[in-house]
Amino acid sequence: MLKIDLTYIKDGLYLEIEGEDKTLFEIFDEEVMSLGQAKFQLLEGKTYEYRFSDKSFNFKEKSKRNAMVFSSKFGKHAGLFKPNILVGTHSLEIENFELPLPIEVRSVKSDYSSDYRFMLESIAEKCTDLIMQIDSPISQNFETNFDVDSRTLYQQFSFVKSLIDSLEFEEAIQKIVSSPSSKWEEIHEDKDVRNIKRFNQRSVRQIVNKCNRQDVDKDNYLSRNYGIGSIPSKIESTKKVESIDTVENRFVKHVLDMFLFFVENCETKFEKHSTAKSESELLAFKISSFLNQSFFRQISRPSSLNLNNPVLQRKSGYREVLNAWLKFDLAAQLVWHGGDDVYVTGKKNVAALYEYWLFFTLLDLFKEIFSIEPKNISDLIQFDKGKISLNLKKGKTIALKGVFKSSSRNLNIEFFYNRSFGGGKVFPNSGSYTVTLCPDYTLSIWPEELEFSEDAELTESITHIHFDAKYKVNNFSELISSSDKVELSESENVKVLDEETRDEKGTYKIQDLLKMHAYKDAIRRTGGAYILYPGEGETDPFRGFHELIPGLGAFVIKPNKVKDGTENLKVFILKVIQNFIDRSSQREHATAKIYDIYKNPKADKDVFMERIPEYFNEDDKAKFKKLIPNETFVLVGYYKGKEHLDWILKNSKYNIRYDDSNYKLGPEELGSKYLILYTNGDDQADLFYKITGEGPVLYTNAELKNIAYPFVPSKEIYMIYSIKEIDKNEFGDFAIDLDKLCQNRADKKPFPIRLNELLKLKVK
Repeated sequence: MLKIDLTYIKDGLYLEIEGEDKTLFEIFDEEVMSLGQAKFQLLEGKTYEYRFSDKSFNFKEKSKRNAMVFSSKFGKHAGLFKPNILVGTHSLEIENFELPLPIEVRSVKSDYSSDYRFMLESIAEKCTDLIMQIDSPISQNFETNFDVDSRTLYQQFSFVKSLIDSLEFEEAIQKIVSSPSSKWEEIHEDKDVRNIKRFNQRSVRQIVNKCNRQDVDKDNYLSRNYGIGSIPSKIESTKKVESIDTVENRFVKHVLDMFLFFVENCETKFEKHSTAKSESELLAFKISSFLNQSFFRQISRPSSLNLNNPVLQRKSGYREVLNAWLKFDLAAQLVWHGGDDVYVTGKKNVAALYEYWLFFTLLDLFKEIFSIEPKNISDLIQFDKGKISLNLKKGKTIALKGVFKSSSRNLNIEFFYNRSFGGGKVFPNSGSYTVTLCPDYTLSIWPEELEFSEDAELTESITHIHFDAKYKVNNFSELISSSDKVELSESENVKVLDEETRDEKGTYKIQDLLKMHAYKDAIRRTGGAYILYPGEGETDPFRGFHELIPGLGAFVIKPNKVKDGTENLKVFILKVIQNFIDRSSQREHATAKIYDIYKNPKADKDVFMERIPEYFNEDDKAKFKKLIPNETFVLVGYYKGKEHLDWILKNSKYNIRYDDSNYKLGPEELGSKYLILYTNGDDQADLFYKITGEGPVLYTNAELKNIAYPFVPSKEIYMIYSIKEIDKNEFGDFAIDLDKLCQNRADKKPFPIRLNELLKLKVK
């Protein structure tokens, strides 16, 4: 339990907070000052009970700062704290008291502070790099405007703070102080002429011309030989000393002065008692402590800034300060409205920041693999009337187009942020079968021959691969091992698809995995859905069938300069590309079959409900070969009479003249699975047989005679089908109306018909 002393408000007043073990913290003042955090701390995602010792005190209602406060119905002096996922300092407002009560909400991840700083610095770096690269006619020499919205100013301050308030920047300053750039200077001073050890031409002139002289003896060498009767008591001497007042050090001092000016101006604009004001005060104190060192007191103001200076560009320490300076003007001017999701009144949404940071991380990765159009990238930065803004905000779709070129096949790609797949879309349109779904990132791939993704959607030629950022997932392998049995209520199943609600309430874990299933199953033409998280326990992606996609899985991507994990993701993407280049892949075959099956609509009334076997069995060789009636052909054959039929049944063979120039055998005739026979005078056909073997066999007329063919063969070559009787249980007894079957076919030549079409001609 935490017991917070509030006697500065009223004698004997205190606030009690009760929660789970090891979720309440009180840290020392020195640590609070160094981290810029509040002394009393809770853990995100937990629920706590609170109460004031005096029932006349309560937290202010309908206050934005008190978003985590829920007062009790039995008394406003007590209630619940529900910090959810917004970490940082919550400056809680007490009714009728001006000074807020700072409560810190810790992230469940111990390294969230370093992650937050790294990701914010990385985003600022990416943005400034983009601005420097863009070929824009607008001048990029900006002055910071402090007449901006307080939230926008805090975002700009946070960007600059990420540059300054970092271990790298502090180490750079210490390197400069401990091993500074220096120069040798000549110092002029009046010195007793008797102590001058070496005389130069200037010293000799002073002996002759300088005032404040004293006489010398007539026997002196100077008087006797040169007629000099007196010499000055002191002359001006020069010596060389090492100085740190160099151009490079003046630049460093100027940078610190400008940083301090910016931070102090922010401090005056921030709301009194706010977290932002506290952060700016701490940062201003830190910069001032740098400038108050004796090192910088010896350095004068610069008269010019030479950014091409080799010391500034190459020497350790100076190089980092120059880099921070180059980014400072742009970072201080850049407006990022997406920052509202990251920090609201001092609270830090690390999960939202991770999602934004991942966008740039994935963009860098995809730029390595694909050729992404530069114009698409430049559209991320918008120039308008001298202002710069970053077009990256949750809920706003960003699409970047590119290509992948190989020797055998070129591919179009699109990389989306926040693409919305509309719900209730009718096939074959793109979108979701049910509700609208919006993955964080989507990579869409299709053949280059189809210029537009819409055409690729309609022909089943496109594949979508989705990624979702999950900062709170710690170990994916543990998540999988604990999900052997999942039971969700109806409301929980709805939450799987309700991303905003789930994220705000901090419920994740198994729902995050189930949402990947939702993406894969609900969004048309999805090849895979994968979690991206900064933890441990990465596993190989789960394959839906035999190949890499379709599938599910997770990849570890950490906010880290050294090893961020993108290499594993890069290998995966390259394998996916190889799967697309492979024309014999199962995925390619499956998409082609899907298009062929669904390209023509099928009316609900167009049904086939006849009795047929489930599988086409030929001596158990194709035991599990599904019998699909509209893909199974029946050969309609004519026999000459009883003698011919007896021969057919005795030998289990049926013959067709092959070298008849007026009769061509196609794939349907050669691949027929069944045979139905008729003869002259029949009104119905009920002689139905199964064709066996690998297909018809060529016979010469001599070979045909050898098997006692009852007639004289009229042709040289014949096609012989092997047949067998059909079990009556497979189709039952039926007869086909010959008038409908053979209409307009007077030549009595064999022809194929689909099984479903044949059985529709059954005699009622």
